[in-house]
Amino acid sequence: MPLRSHDWFGRTGKDGFIYRAWMKNQGFPHHEFEGKPVIGICNTWSELTPCNAHFRELAEAIKRGVWEAGGFPLEFPVMSLGECQIKPTAMLFRNLASMDVEESIRGNSLDGVILMCGCDKTTPSLVMGACSVDIPTMVVSGGPMLAGRFQGRKIGTSDLWRFAEAFKMGEMSQAEFIAAEASMARSPGHCAPMGTASTMAAMVESLGLALPDNATIPAADSRRKVLAHLTGARMVELVRENLTPSKILTRQAFENAIMVNAALGGSTNFILHLTAIAGRVGVDLSLDDFDTLSAKIPLLANLQPSGEHFVEDLFYAGGLPAVIRELRQFLHNDALTVNGHSIGENCAEAQCYDSAVIATIDAPFKPESGIAVLRGNLCPHGAVLKPSAATPALMQHTGRAVVFENIDDYKARIDDPDLDVDPSCVLVLKNVGPKGYPGMPEVGNMQLPAKILAQGVHDMVRISDGRMSGTGFGTVVLHVSPESAVGGNLAFVQNGDLITLDVENRSLHLHVSDEELASRLVAFKPLDLGYTRGYVNMYIRHVTQAHEGADFDFLRGGSGSEVKRDSH
Repeated sequence: MPLRSHDWFGRTGKDGFIYRAWMKNQGFPHHEFEGKPVIGICNTWSELTPCNAHFRELAEAIKRGVWEAGGFPLEFPVMSLGECQIKPTAMLFRNLASMDVEESIRGNSLDGVILMCGCDKTTPSLVMGACSVDIPTMVVSGGPMLAGRFQGRKIGTSDLWRFAEAFKMGEMSQAEFIAAEASMARSPGHCAPMGTASTMAAMVESLGLALPDNATIPAADSRRKVLAHLTGARMVELVRENLTPSKILTRQAFENAIMVNAALGGSTNFILHLTAIAGRVGVDLSLDDFDTLSAKIPLLANLQPSGEHFVEDLFYAGGLPAVIRELRQFLHNDALTVNGHSIGENCAEAQCYDSAVIATIDAPFKPESGIAVLRGNLCPHGAVLKPSAATPALMQHTGRAVVFENIDDYKARIDDPDLDVDPSCVLVLKNVGPKGYPGMPEVGNMQLPAKILAQGVHDMVRISDGRMSGTGFGTVVLHVSPESAVGGNLAFVQNGDLITLDVENRSLHLHVSDEELASRLVAFKPLDLGYTRGYVNMYIRHVTQAHEGADFDFLRGGSGSEVKRDSH
C-alpha cells in the first residue's frame, strides 16, 4: 500500500523540493525521505501540565523504537490540558484540543501517529482527533505517579478531599496541609488513584489502542520507557498493515471498555469521553449501554477512591491484563488490538499476584460496580452515579432540597451558620453543566456545609449537572441532562422540594407535579454568561448535552485523511 507521506516527500520538481528542503535543516539526510513510514509523535508535554512533564524523555524512547523498525519519527506539539492548572476547567477545551490534533494529523505528512496522553483530558482529546482522521494510531500513556507518603502512610489525590475537610474543621494545621501537599505528587505521572487519568489509560488499553500494561506501569518505572520503545517499533508495522482505529474500535471494543471500567471502579467522566469517541467513529453508544453492561460486573479492583490501594499497586498485582483475564467470561475476547492479537490472546497468560488488590469474579471486592444511570423527571435524558464510591445507606433516600443557583451562590452560602440544612437534605447545584458554566467543571462532589461536618457527617446526597474528579467519592449524582442552563427540570428545583434517589430502581424523582413544573418554566430565563466572541462563544453554541458526550455537534463522525490541495 502506498504511503500517505509520499504525497509530500515523494514529489519531484518544485513541490518535492519545498516539502523536503526545509525539513533538512534539522539534519535529516535525503534517504530518510525515500519511502520510510513517517510516524508522528503527538506530544502533550507542557510545564503547565505537570502530569505530562516527563514526556520529552518518553518521546525519545518512542523515537528509538521507530528508528529501529525502519520508520521516520517526527514529533509535534498540540494543545496540552493541565487539569490542575487551566481555568475555568480543562473540559471546556477538550473539544478544541481534539480539533488541534485532528487538523495537525490530517494536514501533515504522517503515515501513522502515536498519541502521548497523560493528564485527564489529553487522552480523550487526542483519541477523538485521531479517530476523525483514521490513520494507523497507537497510544502511549504517561503512567501513574508513585503513591505519596505522608505521616507514615500512602496518600493520593483522593485524600485531598479528606484533607480539605479536616483543614476546614481545624483538625489539620496550615503547616500539616502544606506538608501533605509536598508529599503527594512525589514523582512524574498522573494521579495515583483510579481517577480520570488512569481511567482513560485503562480505556485505551481495553479498547485495543495501546499495548498491554500501558495503563498501569508507573511513570517513574523504566518499563514505561520500554513500552514506549516497543510502541514506536510496532507503529511502523501497523502502518504497513494499514491497521486503522476504525478497524479496532468496533461496537465490541466499546463494550469491553465499559465492562473493564466497571471492574476497576473507574471515573464517571469515562461516560462523557467514551461517548464522544464513539461518536467520532460512528458507533451508537447510549447511556443505557453503560448501565446494562456494567450491571453484571462486580468491582474487582481495590483502588482509591472506591477502595484503598493505588494504580502503582495494581501494576505490581498483575496490571490491567490480570483484570481483563478475570473478566474473560464476559468480554468479547476476539476483539482486535493494535499489536495484531486479540484482547483475549494478550491476556491469556496474565496472572494476579496480589488478591488484596485484584479480587475474583467469585469473591469480588464489592458487588456493586460501574456507573448507575438514573432516569426520572429531574433527569429525562439521564444522570449518573458511581455506586462503588457512594454510601450504601444513602442509595435509597428522600430529602428536601437545599438549592444553590450557581457555583458563586454555593461558595457564598455553604458554610453560613444560618443555612437551613441537616444531614437528611439533598444539596442541589445548578448551572455547572456544559453550557451553564461553561465547560462542565468538576464541582459536583460539593464539600459539605461546615455545620454538617461538625456533626461527624461526611456524606450527603448531592445533585448537579456538573462533573466530579475521578478521584472524588460520595453519594453524588452528576451529569443531570438536560442541564439547568437550557431549561432542564433541574433549573426549577426550589428549596424545600422533596427529591428521591433510588439507585436500585435507577430513579431520580422530584416530587413536584408536571403542572407546577410547567408554571415554573414560564418564569425561566436562559443564562447569559456574557461570552460574545471567540472559542467560548462557539463552545456554548455547539456543545451537546452530557448524555451525548459534550462534543461539538459539527464534530461527530470524521473527515478522513485526504488533503486534496497543496500549499504552494
